[in-house]
Amino acid sequence: MNKFLPLIAVLALSGCATSETTYLKNGEQGLSIDCSGEANAWASCYEKADASCAGTGYRIVGTDGTPSPQESDKTLGVDVGNYKNRSVVVVCK
Repeated sequence: MNKFLPLIAVLALSGCATSETTYLKNGEQGLSIDCSGEANAWASCYEKADASCAGTGYRIVGTDGTPSPQESDKTLGVDVGNYKNRSVVVVCK
């Protein structure tokens, strides 16, 4: 069991962006991409959008995410223990 704990920790920290089809209020089909977590960044969302739209390009419809903390809220200059929420909705061109 002790051999598996480091593997589980690595898998939990390594993130990947996930996407699912969504429909906008105007009926247009879009793509909701979630790239939350410590191991991801906004770039993960945009890379997933580019890959999902097969190089045709995309239009960002909306974004949502946890704001960056103020320097005074960090511990020794590092943002510790805050789960990062990031999501973006895009429409392929």
